[in-house]
Amino acid sequence: MGAMLKYRLFYRFYDILPLKLRQKELLMQRSFNPQLELGAIPIEEIKFNPRSRDDIPQILRGLQFIYTCSTTRQAVFEVLQNHISGDINFDNGRPGMDLWVLLVLGTLRLGLNCDYDRLHDLANEHKTIRAMLGHGDWRDEHLYGLQTLRDNVVLLTEEMLQEINAIIVKAGHALVKKKEDNELKGRCDSFVVETHVEYPTDTGMLWDAMRKSIILIASLCQTNGVEGWRQASYNILRLKSHWRKAQRSNRSRQANAQEKKKKSHKAYLRIAHQYFEKTNDSIQQLQEKVDPALSPESWSRFQDKLEKIRQFQDYAAILMDQINRRVLEEESIPSEEKIYSIFQPHTESISKGKAGVPVELGIKVCIMEDQHQFILYHQVMEKLQDVDVAVPMVTETQKHFPSLNSCSFDKGFHSPSNQVDLCDHLEQVVLPKKGRLSSKEKIKTSTPDYKKVRRQHSAVESAINALEQHGLDRCPDHGVAGFRRYVALSVFARNLQRIGTILTEKERAKLKRKQRWEPYRQVA
Repeated sequence: MGAMLKYRLFYRFYDILPLKLRQKELLMQRSFNPQLELGAIPIEEIKFNPRSRDDIPQILRGLQFIYTCSTTRQAVFEVLQNHISGDINFDNGRPGMDLWVLLVLGTLRLGLNCDYDRLHDLANEHKTIRAMLGHGDWRDEHLYGLQTLRDNVVLLTEEMLQEINAIIVKAGHALVKKKEDNELKGRCDSFVVETHVEYPTDTGMLWDAMRKSIILIASLCQTNGVEGWRQASYNILRLKSHWRKAQRSNRSRQANAQEKKKKSHKAYLRIAHQYFEKTNDSIQQLQEKVDPALSPESWSRFQDKLEKIRQFQDYAAILMDQINRRVLEEESIPSEEKIYSIFQPHTESISKGKAGVPVELGIKVCIMEDQHQFILYHQVMEKLQDVDVAVPMVTETQKHFPSLNSCSFDKGFHSPSNQVDLCDHLEQVVLPKKGRLSSKEKIKTSTPDYKKVRRQHSAVESAINALEQHGLDRCPDHGVAGFRRYVALSVFARNLQRIGTILTEKERAKLKRKQRWEPYRQVA
């Protein structure tokens, strides 16, 4: 009741506050609702079991730390306001999801490595999570819809999360750094985040490209009165039958297996080319029949659908040519010409040299971790190698954390130019060289400080493993923007969990000290 009385008094005297204070409070009101629900517990008063080793209390404890620290909370919400709100008028229309609720749900999705279905259940059924969202007890019947969660979590962007991550890490440093310990020492390494794709084969991707083309063109023709695709479902089944025959011929061990393989692939290409030409003819008919004088929205939707069909047609043309060269002409396709996914075209084939893992399909991500186990910065390495990001990782990290003066790398980041450029930005650079060392380099690498930092570099693998265990092993989101958002949200959730772990360990140590002195208090 004390919390309820406090908020009622605040609203009673709100009108007599100075204008600047009212504007500042208005910013916070748009970020979260200060009016508690009936029976709700104030977020700063939520209690967690310090003996729990589950990840949910750790993440929620980190979120509670953001909420209770006024400077950190205000800085985080200013970033969210600047990137999400834009020119929104909060006085008109339906009230949307509060920014605090958006931040909590987005963090839980990656921190728990859960899909939207589990997140939907947790947001509606988990008592402590609902208290963190600002809801009351059983009398509060507010429920979140599954599509509502999907539509709001995607509002977070990589740029926004990078800024928030820097704010959170600085707040976390205040919990662990001593006054005389101002220098940061980094550890930099990269790993592969897989995209959500199947094993790529040119015959399978040709089937996907033609299947999508037929479905989209048939729907568009039916809407605009163009004939020719009445048997679209049969056409898809016919194409699939030829694809399965070509697929089975690859596993044949008969004497004339090569001849049967060429024959089945030739028939598959013939039927695919037939539907390819038919789709192009239908596109031409649609362009001639559809009136450009439609409403701007209808014309834009029509053009977008045609563009999607053209994209699948382009993929189909490339794949038919590659199948013809590989099977019929027995030519080897260079790796740079290969397509690994038509739905996730940013997917790359990466070989990190791991035992038992010859190739991984995804994109490399580079992270910079400090000695306090916080991830300072990350970069998605599209079409880049380790040697290309060594200097940018250091310079971008120093923009947010100028106290970074030491960093260690592995041999993959080595190049003669990197050795020179990194020394211009850092006081200590631990970058092992490939190949034989000169006498001067042997002296440099044999110093106690160099050896100590080199031994500690392997600790970055623990951070990579933690990220992979909490969602960053495989990205289910589509598109490059979705991939970047997913990675940034995972890094942010990991740093927030690290703060929660630090606070929980302090509470656990305090509880142990209290239990140690309890017998003496009873005697006294």
